[in-house]
Amino acid sequence: MANPAPTTTVASLTRHDGWERFAADWSSDQRAFKTASWGKVMMWIFLLSDTFIFSCFLLSYMTVRMSTTVPWPNPSEVFALELGGKPVPLILIAIMTFILISSSGTMAMAVNYGYRRERRTTAALMLATAAFGASFVGMQAFEWTKLIREGVRPWGNPWGADQFGSSFFMITGFHGTHVTIGVIFLIIIARKVWRGDFDRERRGFFTSRKGRYENVEIMGLYWHFVDLVWVFIFALFYLW
Repeated sequence: MANPAPTTTVASLTRHDGWERFAADWSSDQRAFKTASWGKVMMWIFLLSDTFIFSCFLLSYMTVRMSTTVPWPNPSEVFALELGGKPVPLILIAIMTFILISSSGTMAMAVNYGYRRERRTTAALMLATAAFGASFVGMQAFEWTKLIREGVRPWGNPWGADQFGSSFFMITGFHGTHVTIGVIFLIIIARKVWRGDFDRERRGFFTSRKGRYENVEIMGLYWHFVDLVWVFIFALFYLW
């Protein structure tokens, strides 16, 4: 009977060699990222990690809400605004959602005009997106102020389950931080586009290569992700 030891050794070496080739392809950027820049790849990796964080937050919120024995506050009452002496449920949240979704449209057009090398239109659309984002953050600050004045705290609230306050401030605050960071970077990139830094190969942050408006697209990836996350927050936190 043939000795199986050499076969096992060959198989082991083959697997080892396969892993070495796999690592070499990815680490040297020869095949895995041949059609994508490192900037775009790193943004996708960041968004993937951020997806895990937001998923943990939302799953924790769902778990807390389904497991609590104390009645959960009614979002239609908590987030209502009085207009004409009558409470209108979720009117502020609806406006915030409309603004953020609209900003995705202006961001998509900015990416389109960026690759056409129409820098002034691109910069204007990016600034419009930043204005939408700043409006969203301002409305969120108003919403926070209103609830704090009504007695909502991370450790309790006057309408029911104590976990409501901590869930609300953690989830909306984390998302609002992302929007604020996005607004800052939108203004920075829009300024560089307006000055023509990408066309003149002016050295500095985000402008290392001539004629490449890819940074506008990378900014668009981030912004669309922030908008998509808000859709889930809106559905699970305000409509459930």
